[in-house]
Amino acid sequence: MNINCEILDLRAFLAVVELQGFHRAADQLNMSQPALSRRIQKLEQAIGAPLLERTTRHVAATALGTELVPLVQRMLEEFDGSLFSMRELGANRGGLVTIACLPTAAFYFLPSVIRQFNQEYPNIRLRILDLTATDALQAVARGEVEFGINIMGSSDSDLVFERLAEDPFVLAAKRDHPLAEKKEVRWQDLEPYPLITVHRSSANRTLLDAALARSNIKLNWFYEVTHLSTSLGLVEAGLGISVLPKMATPQGEHPFLITRPIRNPEISRTIGIVRRRGGTLSPAAEHFMRMLIGAWRQT
Repeated sequence: MNINCEILDLRAFLAVVELQGFHRAADQLNMSQPALSRRIQKLEQAIGAPLLERTTRHVAATALGTELVPLVQRMLEEFDGSLFSMRELGANRGGLVTIACLPTAAFYFLPSVIRQFNQEYPNIRLRILDLTATDALQAVARGEVEFGINIMGSSDSDLVFERLAEDPFVLAAKRDHPLAEKKEVRWQDLEPYPLITVHRSSANRTLLDAALARSNIKLNWFYEVTHLSTSLGLVEAGLGISVLPKMATPQGEHPFLITRPIRNPEISRTIGIVRRRGGTLSPAAEHFMRMLIGAWRQT
């Protein structure tokens, strides 16, 4: 099914939402208010639902309109960037690449690749949305981003996952903790101690709980937090130990914390590239994604 609308229809809708009124939007777009209203009506007819709620004093996006705003913003930014980039070649090419990424993966994967990409394409901007696994998958599915770096596990048939790496769960503890003396630990070694973990709504916690249940292992989850970084803060304060993905732990030597592999069994999450099935990336996004995959495979 094709939805026929013009770029100016989309610009009209976005201007009304952002400026919260037809008068200011019409001035910005240099058109009359009746012409602007016709643009909005045409777009609503093409979509088949109202996008704006209108009163004599107030204009606001409907629920569907609110959902549409970030998609329209990205479409227009990419369209404008592509037009300008057609005038330029090579290192002078401009544009915008928007991706969604787990915060831990963003820290671990991206800096070196961004540096390399920026050297080749200094005028292409990157927008990185560091989101939870669920929110990042939804951003990819809705087309708000070109691709994502996420955990494998989505059953959405509209998404395609390409594996990058395994990220094992490890123990994080203070240097003076009894388990710090071991080079590696077993899950059973953790049972006597209060553990700090992320909330049950987290994709990491869901994955971990399922793997432990299969091995009939029960741990003393004593503290629950929303962010992995918070769990490290509680560990450093001496409130307990934590189990978290290796990517979420400090890289290199830390003055107060240690990490240890956990065996029997070894549990890991699979990190990879998530794309819309059948979707087409912009040339800049395609090049950045392939650069990211190539850099990790070399590592």
